[in-house]
Amino acid sequence: MGMKTAVSLPDELFRKAEVAAKKLRVSRSQLYATAIAEFLERSRSERVTEKLNELYSNTRAELDPALARAQVRSLPKGSW
Repeated sequence: MGMKTAVSLPDELFRKAEVAAKKLRVSRSQLYATAIAEFLERSRSERVTEKLNELYSNTRAELDPALARAQVRSLPKGSW
């Protein structure tokens, strides 16, 4: 069992949720719980991506010269 809560939704969203729950054969509560969990996970992932972008935006993106030469040598002649 979980925490009971009251949520106000626009009528159209409620109707769509009802249809989706029936189509998925889950309870309305399960549909809402799944949707909230997925939203929170996506938000967490987006924050991680933002932090990584911030971290790497302050770092010069350059290959080690030896690695760059090895990459060029690995390409077929004339492809670069």
